[in-house]
Amino acid sequence: MISKLNLEDILFLDIETVPETRYFSDLDKTKQELWELKSKYQRADISAEDFYERAGIWAEFGKIVCISVGYFKFQGDIRTFRVTSFYGEEFKILSDFRNLVITHFSQAKHLLCAHNGKEFDFPYLARRMIIHNIELPYKLNLFGKKPWEVPHLDTMDLWKFGDYKNYTSLKLLTNVLGIPSPKDDIDGSEVCRVYYEDNDIDRIVIYCEKDTIAVAQIFLRLRGDSILEDSEIKHI
Repeated sequence: MISKLNLEDILFLDIETVPETRYFSDLDKTKQELWELKSKYQRADISAEDFYERAGIWAEFGKIVCISVGYFKFQGDIRTFRVTSFYGEEFKILSDFRNLVITHFSQAKHLLCAHNGKEFDFPYLARRMIIHNIELPYKLNLFGKKPWEVPHLDTMDLWKFGDYKNYTSLKLLTNVLGIPSPKDDIDGSEVCRVYYEDNDIDRIVIYCEKDTIAVAQIFLRLRGDSILEDSEIKHI
């Protein structure tokens, strides 16, 4: 049961992604053709070029521009949730994140937690690391692991309660659980514009950190714990 897990053993995270280049025309001819094939069924009557702004959701055509992480610390009865972010060049983002996981969250007891993490964040991180020739940390290397050996928690998966056809967004779940919405400025569909047109990575970092905090808040609610007060959240 999740209520028996030690909160200090869990690394909560969220990632923000964008298309690997600003414009479809910036891709070489081969990559353009591959994108046309990859997106054929999703885009319907929309051209591959017009649909390219959504390419960030595929690890083969996107890149990570921010990883935000959060973890709990307890000192007696005092609970704090510490949040920090990695951003800049993707290779450094991934390398720094890997170093954090290896240094502080590599023991058997440690777990990674994200919303829809099993379908998006965790495989995206692993694929981009392999593309950059970065050795996968143990917590992302799932080769040969049995399902019960995978060290991942997914708040969307926990909310399903076995209902495998159910998809619940982070925004919806925070709303129904009475948690402050992380989508009070931008949402995921706007990250590409904010990154490439506004060049405002700070705004994306703030958004990503809010999502990470929201994941932790949902996990607390699922455990039956009280949610975090603003005074308990520390940005480092």
